[in-house]
Amino acid sequence: MKVRVSTGTAAALGLDRIAIMARPTTAYLMLYCDGRCLANCAFCPQARSSRAGKHMLSRVSWPPYELEHVLEALAGARAKGFKRACVQALLYPRFLADLRAVVSAISSSCDLPISVSVQPIGAKSMLALRDAGAERISIPVDAATPAIFDKVKGRGCGGPYRWDGHMRALEKALRIFGPGYVGTHLIIGLGETEREAAHFIQAMYDMGVYVGLFAFTPVRGTKLEGWPRPDLASYRRVQLARYLISEGLSHFKRMSFDASRRIIDFGLPRGELVEIASTGEPFMTSGCPGCNRPYYNERPSGPLYNYPFRPGEEDIKAILAQLGLA
Repeated sequence: MKVRVSTGTAAALGLDRIAIMARPTTAYLMLYCDGRCLANCAFCPQARSSRAGKHMLSRVSWPPYELEHVLEALAGARAKGFKRACVQALLYPRFLADLRAVVSAISSSCDLPISVSVQPIGAKSMLALRDAGAERISIPVDAATPAIFDKVKGRGCGGPYRWDGHMRALEKALRIFGPGYVGTHLIIGLGETEREAAHFIQAMYDMGVYVGLFAFTPVRGTKLEGWPRPDLASYRRVQLARYLISEGLSHFKRMSFDASRRIIDFGLPRGELVEIASTGEPFMTSGCPGCNRPYYNERPSGPLYNYPFRPGEEDIKAILAQLGLA
């Protein structure tokens, strides 16, 4: 049995000799199949109609390895700085059996907590994954509104997914894994306003679902290959809003927006915002504990949308300027 491994993970595990600028703190794995994913998400290199390389996910390469070799490397993963393992599912006929087998094998091989990122599945399948060793589950919604969702994951792009189906799956996951152990993804830059992004984030945290933010990354060969990247200052505002909501420091209802639906007030005094932003934490990779996804959305040369490490002094100065807090 084979499994795909992100290049950074492969290098950090010693499976390949590749220079890496920042070490991943989660071991990122993806199910392997000979063909493409049967879904057709407009932004994804794995999509059914994509012309991108099948080894790609976002801008990262994921070469295949024999599972037994990966498991041998994972046995010493904590000593190599890993805090978690994450298994990304694809949609193909045997994906559930493969996902459960990979999770079970990892659980038997090391003591890393395991997250799975998977499309909507039934409650019995979720229970099977939990019993196999999955600590957390993420159901990626990706889009902030039902209309955008339909365009990039549903009927509008010939995809099988529906907004209501993802919401029901999140509710099932909460019953099985519990609040705080269920996550979702939000890709910023698909056409949403900052207000819509903040509203979605608040709705998820109100449910007990945590949000991992991603910056849209155009990949050649996908339907959205010509779509622009999100404005960095706008992304910073959404990052700060997510952090404030997730930490219970503010709420969507306390935030204000201008005529273009940009955030102009986070519901906190300026001095508090400067203090919080100056920690750098709101701008680090968000998602499961121990997840830093180095350079998933950007080149190491920058600009960095999600920092895989705590931003330095010069980075903080730039971030405060982007937020208008300098």
